[in-house]
Amino acid sequence: MMQTPERSAALALLQKYNKEPFHILHSLTVEAVMRWYANELGYGADADFWATVGLLHDIDFENWPEEHCKKAPELLREIGCSEDLIHAVCSHGYGICSDVRPEHEMEKVIFAADELTGLIGAAARMRPSKSCTDMELSSLKKKFKDKKFAAGCSRDVIRDGAEQLGWELDKLLELTLRAMAASEASVAAELETLT
Repeated sequence: MMQTPERSAALALLQKYNKEPFHILHSLTVEAVMRWYANELGYGADADFWATVGLLHDIDFENWPEEHCKKAPELLREIGCSEDLIHAVCSHGYGICSDVRPEHEMEKVIFAADELTGLIGAAARMRPSKSCTDMELSSLKKKFKDKKFAAGCSRDVIRDGAEQLGWELDKLLELTLRAMAASEASVAAELETLT
């Protein structure tokens, strides 16, 4: 079992350095997606660790965007995060703002899914339901192919992430969509209490 700080401490740290509701929503979403993936891929015993990496992956982004993944270790050590957790957080920016390579399957998952949650979230906001629970894979694939849609979400990073995992792109899209649909209601409910 990997060492994980209490969720209350991780959440307090997130809120200390992140005030934007959008950033908090993204962090809660990636946390839930990572927990879902841990259970789906057979790492249930480490689900809290996976989820905490998701919750804290952008800890330094709001206040230090130019130092993203470089300032994070110092902030994470405030609550006694393990070096494993710090490595995992820093690896999600590999080749973008970090030279920490994703090694563990969990690190490859957050690298791949982080950017994709943004694309799925943007696609959901365009739907009449404002939800991804009724989104089909085919609809998501259309949005993925449309380079003008959510242009800030790097398709190259998402493709690279699927490749690192040894997955077809469709598998990554489908699983991440399922993970977000499964957790959408609980994430929205928690966001209400925090913002």
